[in-house]
Amino acid sequence: MNKTIRRASVFCLLLVLALLVRVTWVQAYQGQALADDKHNRRNLIGQYENPLGNIIVGGEAITGSEKTGGKDFGYKRTYVDGPLYAPVTGYSSQAFGTSMLEGVYKNVLNGSDSRLKTVMDMLTNKRADPGNVLTTIDKDVQKAAYEALQGKQGAAVAVDPATGEILAVVNNPSFDPGSIAGATDQKAWDALSADKGKAMENVALRKPQAPGSTFKLVTLAAAIENGLVTDIDQQTGIPDPYTIPGTRTPLPSEAGSAACNNVSVRTALRLSCNNVFAELASKLGQDKMRATAEKLGFNTQTDTPVRTNPPSKYPSKKMSIDQVAQTGIGQFDVQATPLQMAMVTAAIENGGKLVAPHMVSEVTDANGNVLESFKDPKSQQVMKEKTASMIRDAMRTVATEGGGKPAQVSGAEVGGKTGTAQRGVNNSLAPLAWFTSYGKANGKQIAVAVVIENSDTDRSEIGGGKLAAPIAQKMMQAWLKK
Repeated sequence: MNKTIRRASVFCLLLVLALLVRVTWVQAYQGQALADDKHNRRNLIGQYENPLGNIIVGGEAITGSEKTGGKDFGYKRTYVDGPLYAPVTGYSSQAFGTSMLEGVYKNVLNGSDSRLKTVMDMLTNKRADPGNVLTTIDKDVQKAAYEALQGKQGAAVAVDPATGEILAVVNNPSFDPGSIAGATDQKAWDALSADKGKAMENVALRKPQAPGSTFKLVTLAAAIENGLVTDIDQQTGIPDPYTIPGTRTPLPSEAGSAACNNVSVRTALRLSCNNVFAELASKLGQDKMRATAEKLGFNTQTDTPVRTNPPSKYPSKKMSIDQVAQTGIGQFDVQATPLQMAMVTAAIENGGKLVAPHMVSEVTDANGNVLESFKDPKSQQVMKEKTASMIRDAMRTVATEGGGKPAQVSGAEVGGKTGTAQRGVNNSLAPLAWFTSYGKANGKQIAVAVVIENSDTDRSEIGGGKLAAPIAQKMMQAWLKK
């Protein structure tokens, strides 16, 4: 063999060896990564090759699967009462991915979660039978909130204070996730994405906004915990007319100066006197206010397991004294979701103990074996029991004598707090109407928070007691009267 042929043979041999090494590397080391790549269409086809597992409410599936008759996707997701449960389920779309519980538990619901596989599944690499997600949602409370929100733009959340179980998560407007479940639903997606995607916006969990006077519950908790308030019936000595500290700006209260001048905390909460809570916040200072807010869940992402992102916020950046005063009435840069305000009220009703809120009780395989359980959630004593008792006492006065009267439930103890939050540059947008409350009767309890963003009510008539409290009443009644 001459020299040239020998060199060419060696070179070809090296090329073959390099090819074999590359193939071995791809198959042995990169195979799984390539298989799991989000751009691998085979994965998407595999997800919808068979019926999906279901999301369960009250023992009944609120999701399903139907045959498509198509070549790529054997099945697509269907929904029972889709708009009612959309903030809980989210969507499972062949074209647009997944969201909410459909996203969090995608692998369980499509059978690719390794915990679902039997020994035989592992040997044959067969996709396992899908699992199911059991929620804590109560269909009666969910429906009561959904129906009460019709004609209004807003959201509502209900929580069982003792267990942390989320009983309802409702948004209006809502959407039918079944309308975008297929592979060719671009037109429906575009329609839902219009107006900045408002129809798919999860206001209840993921849109922190100024909580207005409902935040006065946090301010009061901070004041009692830090010894600034020891008796809710003692006159505070805080004057009205009142000027925001560090400014020449007067801070009015809707009830008027005569009604809010030198009043007790109980009266201040009932009449929602801004002067009292702004002054308490300014005396407490930013650090103590923030510490109390953070104990109650502000500045922390909450996994329900759907993550509250962005989290509710109490400002961390250094504030001036006038800004701290404004936070005391739920303004400046304070932002909260309905879930967050329901958590505040739940802790107050539950003797100062905040139980981690969650909307899933169990995740199971196809045979009902439990893969995950949330029946023993974490809890934390976020305020003294005496503090919580004093605040409940004041909240009951709001519900019996103040703006919270529309929330009364016959035969139940109810306490509440109204809120009206300014928004927009120079208050250019209609204010937010808030209401948060607790109710208990016959050994059952519930905490609720409602926000109304827009309605057909005249601007001068917008208020938490008028717009949001009746919705809270229907939700509490649906739970307590069972």
